[in-house]
Amino acid sequence: MNAELDLLVSLNDYETPQNVADRAVQAEEMGFDRITVGETTGWNIVPPLTLAADRTDELGISNDVISPFGRSPAMLAQTALTLHDASDGRFRLGLGPSSPAITERWHGKAFERPLRRTREAVEIIRAVYETGSPAYEGEIFDIAGLNYERDVPENPPPIDLATLGPKATEMAGRFGDGWAPQMFTRDGLEERLEDLARGADLADKSLEELRVAPIVRGVASEDREAAREKARSTIAFMLGAYGPYYGDSVAEQGYPEVVSEIRDAWGERDTDAMAAALPDEVLDELAPAGTPDEVREWVADYAAIDGVDAVRIGFVDGLTEAEKTATMDAVSELA
Repeated sequence: MNAELDLLVSLNDYETPQNVADRAVQAEEMGFDRITVGETTGWNIVPPLTLAADRTDELGISNDVISPFGRSPAMLAQTALTLHDASDGRFRLGLGPSSPAITERWHGKAFERPLRRTREAVEIIRAVYETGSPAYEGEIFDIAGLNYERDVPENPPPIDLATLGPKATEMAGRFGDGWAPQMFTRDGLEERLEDLARGADLADKSLEELRVAPIVRGVASEDREAAREKARSTIAFMLGAYGPYYGDSVAEQGYPEVVSEIRDAWGERDTDAMAAALPDEVLDELAPAGTPDEVREWVADYAAIDGVDAVRIGFVDGLTEAEKTATMDAVSELA
């Protein structure tokens, strides 16, 4: 397989930040190229990623998505530069507009103009990289600027953007160094890559200069049906209860009736009905779930999409440690 393998882990799966570092060591030993960790309303990602960086030698270190509503652009730059130093230059910064729920109900800010805020945050981070100062005059941010107290590295951390829609993905191509989409069918991903390429062209870049690393959530087990039911529940929940963006995106990829039925079930808080409303056809489009051989084949086919540089493998919900290890074993054979 030509594409790299990233392991996406959830902080909620671990009892201590040190346990995240244990997983990073395991991932490096199994041949994964990078570990990436998301941040919502649990731990701050910086301590566990710092521990992971300290205990590994070659494994790439990434955060999945940090919201520009949750940290100031200058603090985002500080975070990136700190993790860059902690990892000896192995860190990539992941940014995304986040969601109304996290923005408003956790960070206490209005979810207004998320794309513009993300773009300006990227520009301010790059200003710190280039000049050491976040000085900036924009529509969202107006910053007089102070100087970063340390030397800025010659090769600062790349910036990956997590987007879904066409305009947002064009922005990722124009202003980002990479793209981390989620919940895309093969056809849907190929179509959205055209938007990414258009954005790259606006910045006089080529698609080959961007690291495209789509996120997929799956499970490999010899108990095929149990694996598929766990995946079905997770994917259905993401379509119906996370939102509305994942559901809207999958609906636009050709499955509006499926998303509508799942959302109706979520309205009744009937998670069993949500899972039942997700047919095999759609599950197979969105998630690698089944026997180890089936999961390997799914991931290899997805990685073979023209323009994909890496696949970020995450776990579906409710897995035992044995199931997580089995899933890692299955896909690590592709490394």
